[in-house]
Amino acid sequence: MAITGAAELLAAWEAGLAEAPVGRALLLHRAARPDVDAGRLPSVPVGEREADLFALRRALFGERMQVRLECAECGADMEFELDAGQLAGSLGGRGEHVVRVQQGGWDVEFRLPGAADLAAVARAADPRTALLARCLVSATHDGSAVPAGEPAARELPAAVQRRIAEAVEAADPGADLTLNVACPECGQATRAELDIASYLWTELDAWARDVLLDVHLLATAYGWSEPEILALSPLRRRYYLELCADV
Repeated sequence: MAITGAAELLAAWEAGLAEAPVGRALLLHRAARPDVDAGRLPSVPVGEREADLFALRRALFGERMQVRLECAECGADMEFELDAGQLAGSLGGRGEHVVRVQQGGWDVEFRLPGAADLAAVARAADPRTALLARCLVSATHDGSAVPAGEPAARELPAAVQRRIAEAVEAADPGADLTLNVACPECGQATRAELDIASYLWTELDAWARDVLLDVHLLATAYGWSEPEILALSPLRRRYYLELCADV
């Protein structure tokens, strides 16, 4: 992964200010995967995208992630650390974007859902069926082809649907990252989803505002332009800021 420069990150942050969370996640994914055509990113399997965002987080802010969670039982604040690098390596799938399930005379091929698929079915009356219809590549029953789309999705038996869900989870394990944390106060476990896109955006927002303050102070002190200041390494920027404070 290429580590995105300060100017590019600031541009992504500026564009994301006007976006909803879905748009911000896409901007972050573009920063994480500049080697992939932007038009393909929304169809990348969700778990693969999550692994990319954890890798970007590691590259930008280090491996240790501080996470705070409220105990669902007693309300106590819980703080713990996660390893962004370890998560990035463990969440990616096996490179398969289509899974195949054979059961009860059914032979089904199903495409791993991407962010665009989840967004498209979010407001459907029956999101599960809508997702099945959207990502179903092909289906045959006892050797006869079943028309793809909603008709096939509604015909699939519950047992076949469960097998599809299991196959998707195995092929794309990072699509549903759920934490299960035991409370040190009461001992009860709390389950919560970790939204890496939201977490990383919060960090990027704080970083961007700090960098812009640095630019303001150094431009005021030395008359340098923003590109000149951003071209400095963080260490050199901090050193110049310390010199300004000593004046």
